[in-house]
Formats: sequence, C-alpha cells, structure tokens
Amino acid sequence: MKARELDNLGVPKALLKLAAATCADLAKAGRSRHDVRETITNLLARPGQFVSDEVLGPFARALVGTPESQRTPEPKRDQPAPLNVWGLDDPRLAIDAAAMDQARDACRLPISAACALMPDAHVGYGLPIGGVLATVNSVIPYAVGVDIACRMKLSVLDIPAQALADAARRRALVRAIESCTRFGVGAEFQKPHEHDVLDADWTVSPVTRRLKDKARAQLGTSGSGNHFVEWGVLTITDEHAKTAADPALLNGLAPGQYLALLSHSGSRGTGAAVCDHYSRIAMDLHPHLDPALRRLAWLDLDSEPGREYWMAMNLMGQYAAANHACIHDSIARELGATRLLDIENHHNFAWLETHDIAGLGRREVVVHRKGATPAGEGVLGVIPGSMNAPGFVVRGKGETASLASASHGAGRVMSRTRAREAFVWGNVRRELEAGGVELLSAGIDEAPGVYKDIHAVIAAQSDLIDVVARFDPRIVKMAPEGERAED
Repeated sequence: MKARELDNLGVPKALLKLAAATCADLAKAGRSRHDVRETITNLLARPGQFVSDEVLGPFARALVGTPESQRTPEPKRDQPAPLNVWGLDDPRLAIDAAAMDQARDACRLPISAACALMPDAHVGYGLPIGGVLATVNSVIPYAVGVDIACRMKLSVLDIPAQALADAARRRALVRAIESCTRFGVGAEFQKPHEHDVLDADWTVSPVTRRLKDKARAQLGTSGSGNHFVEWGVLTITDEHAKTAADPALLNGLAPGQYLALLSHSGSRGTGAAVCDHYSRIAMDLHPHLDPALRRLAWLDLDSEPGREYWMAMNLMGQYAAANHACIHDSIARELGATRLLDIENHHNFAWLETHDIAGLGRREVVVHRKGATPAGEGVLGVIPGSMNAPGFVVRGKGETASLASASHGAGRVMSRTRAREAFVWGNVRRELEAGGVELLSAGIDEAPGVYKDIHAVIAAQSDLIDVVARFDPRIVKMAPEGERAED
C-alpha cells in the first residue's frame, strides 16, 4: 500500500514507513491487497491484539506506545528488593562485579520482590547466570534465559560400573553416545524421533507454530556450548544413604557404585527463538527502562504476550524433558539396558510459587531460576562440576532466603574468549588422562580450568542442599572444537 492510502486509513505520519514495510511483508507472505488493507484496518482499531504477532508486532507495538512527549518513565522502587548472596566468604568463589551489578539492577525493577545469587553466579544477559528473581505477576524472558528449560538428567543403568574398565564394553558405551544423539548448532536427525510432546498444542505462540518441524528434527540432540552427554560412576556411600533417609528417594539403590548416564541440554533452536521473540516484545513495551535494565524488560502475565510467552515457555519445558528422554531411552535400547533410577530438573525456567517475601508476606510470585536448581524441601536435583570434576545429586532444604534454590553447576571464572587464549589441548588432555576421563570431543573453552571449584560451590550452600550421591565423569562428549556456543 502507498503512503497516501495508509494515511487515509489513519496511520500516524510518524509510522507510515513502518506501516509500509509491514504491508510489504504481508504481500511477500502471499496476502492479497484486499487482505492487507483489512489487516491494517483491524490492527489500527485494536493494536493490542497484535503486539506478539511476528509480522504485525513491531507496527502494533509502535501504535500501542504513546507519543514521546506524553510518555512517562517506568516507575521505580523506593527501596530495592532484598538480595541474598551465597559464597561471599570464600575467595575461590568470587562473584564478578558485573554479575553483582546485574543482580542489584534486577532488585530495582518495580515488579521485583526478592533476589538471590548462588555461589556459581557469573555475568549473563540481564539476570546473572546463577541468579534467582521473584517478581509479582510478571515474567522476564531474559531472566529465564535464552536456552529455555535447559536441564539435567541422570539415569542409572543395570550395567555394572566395572564395564568402564572393560575395553569392549567401553567401546559399546562410546558408540551408544555417538549414535544416539547429535551435537552442534542446528544439529538434527534425518529420521526424527517420535514423542508425545509433538502431540501437544504447538499453536500457543506464532514462534512454536512456525518452528514445530525444526523442533521435531532436533528432538534428541544436544546442542553446543556447555551441553554434554557423559558416562560416569555414581557413588552412594553409607553416609549418603543416611542423608537421603528415605530409600525411595534413590529408588531403593543400596550404597555402592553404579554406571550412570548424565546429560545437559535444553530446548534447542526453538527455545532460543521463543526467548528472542518475546524479549523484543518486552523491550518494545518498556521503551523508557533505564538502559541497564533493558534486558530485564518484562511481560505482565495478564497481557496477551505475557500469556503467550508463559504457554510457550512451558511447552519448551515439556520439549526439553522429551529431548533428554529421547537421548536416555535411545542409549538404553542401544545397550539393551534397563534404567534403575532417573533424576532430572530444569535450571532455566520460571515457576509460580508461594514464598514468604520480606515486606510482602506470604504470597504467590513468579520465581525465575536462570542457571539455578530448584531446591524445595525434599526435591532432588543434579549439580554437575566439569568434565574432570564430580557432580552431585542433591536434596533441597526449601530455604526461604534462596527462594528454595541452589546452584546449577560450578560456574565459570572466565569468558570463552579468554579460555581459548589461556588453555591448550596438550595440557588439558594430560589433565583429563590423569583424572581417568576420556574426552570424545569438546571445545577448549570448556576446559576444566574455566570453572570454579565444585567442592567449594557445594560447601557454600550447605544450608540449601544435602548431597545424597556423587557422579564422577569417565567418558565425555560435547560439541566439537569450533562450534559456536548456544548455552
């Protein structure tokens, strides 16, 4: 449509160029001239209904916004929301100043109720990784994270741990990983897995509707960055069993050593697209946020885009769980094995939970855990170390001050760029060999030295969790060298 036609329809002069571009996009999508005109007319009448649409959204959000001269700044808190930090007393767990600043910034949001930083915290986008943020009736896409529902899954198989010491059986374990999952950005299966998650409602968001076929092809893949699949030895000591107290917690496994499979990945490309789409909407809807808070822009849960994001996020949670299920099921079938125990948890997600909040009393809040493990009372979770350091199965204590949360790993001490400058494969491989670890593939930016001491991290949160088992990696596979990180 020409500028004069758009002007006649009532498009504000300042938005004519954007409206024309929107019309062009509709025409490219095969819409007739009559359809384009009718769509623009409907959008002008009810722009709020179109703010999350992939094509119409930018124009709709521009219409929803008031003129610059009439806009008022976002409201601010008189006092920041309370912030609790774990690990400050241990110099080995130093939290970088940028991460602390991000947490303090999050506490300034008018929607914030409480914030906590775990001992593995380090700088991220918006909220630090290792950050936990409770908000009132609102969700922040970047406080959930780019890899929505990134999660851990540990399975104990009925194959003896001694199989790792037998050359032939070890080769079978390697083949199972190599054949049953794929690593790298855009990794897909030519013959996709089937899973009930594909029967869910993928029309909850324009993003999930558009990318369902991509999600189908990527089901059972592991991505890049810090994502991995690894074999190791799960050790349950007498002390662990005593701590667990309830034998059913570990499915009746007696103290001893077991062969275990551990995986770490999330919702792949579709989850990243959901984050990107709704983060842009949130930022457009809060144009006057302090620049330091821009990546903490939120969506009201009562709004259309807020409801859409919430449903899409939960769908990505189901998808990530299915992703791990496909990996573990395929590997168990490949080996003719039975799983004796499964433990899993998200650590990039938002939950509606009820907590005692200082100044607000006991109330329902949205708890964002961005790189943080749910640690409600009696809840099991998995906290990994590095490719050459143990991970731990933990039981939460439900500590209010941490919003019932714990760390999600050891936490990085340096950027990927710095890691590539600091480490060489010769030294790293000698370190892994000394630790009894066989590395199938990985990037040098995932070398053990880029992580904090996992033992110090676990010790710093003894008020949040109890350890009920230990996992020591023995065969590790990650995305090969040169892959772009997507964690």
